[in-house]
Amino acid sequence: MPLLAEGRRVRLQQSAGNLLRSHPPLEERARLLRGQCVQQVGPQGLLYVQQTELAVTSPKDGSISILGSDDATTCHIVVLRHTGNGATCLTHCDGTDTKAEVPLIMNSIKSFSDHAQCGRLEVHLVGGFSDDRQLSQKLTHQLLSEFDRQEDDIHLVTLRVTELNDREENENHFPIIYGIAVNIKTAEIYRASFQDRGPEEQLRAARTLAGGPMVGDTQECHRSEDHQEHHQLTQG
Repeated sequence: MPLLAEGRRVRLQQSAGNLLRSHPPLEERARLLRGQCVQQVGPQGLLYVQQTELAVTSPKDGSISILGSDDATTCHIVVLRHTGNGATCLTHCDGTDTKAEVPLIMNSIKSFSDHAQCGRLEVHLVGGFSDDRQLSQKLTHQLLSEFDRQEDDIHLVTLRVTELNDREENENHFPIIYGIAVNIKTAEIYRASFQDRGPEEQLRAARTLAGGPMVGDTQECHRSEDHQEHHQLTQG
């Protein structure tokens, strides 16, 4: 099924800038996100997602209320949410294996979703800039293309990537937004930075530095006795 924006199929061959301009609500949402002040997010209720990691949870989780990630340069931060039950996935993609990562994102949401429940899948893409090697541009195209190939309808709600997330200073290019957080209870997505990057920040970072892919074992970080409140963190 297609990747949709405002009920219309996304034309993948166009640039991110043209895509945004052809869908005014997308353009307005990107403008509002850029205009936000960066919020410092504390450790309480936070599950921080490092590069190549994926985390998924739902509003039923009694421990986690915020998913977030930052330090994204050419990387993109992806949020996929089911509007019916609030199941939310956040991942920090670096382009290592996008073809495998997107189905993993989809399956993580489906493992939390009640398919009889009303609602739709909404995706938010943030990150990257106009880098010299065009790594961001390549990753943007890969993500849009892979979401377009999935069996389910997916609605593109936020697009702030690559040239749309670029600023120039002294002829050098930098990202505007480096990090975002999503509130699991309210679905609010906002610009964010994080001092606490746990749990086990150094151990998890070591796996990333070793070149481990996102696809790997799933570690259940918390599960209540009645199995109603849980979240999952996947890393290489």
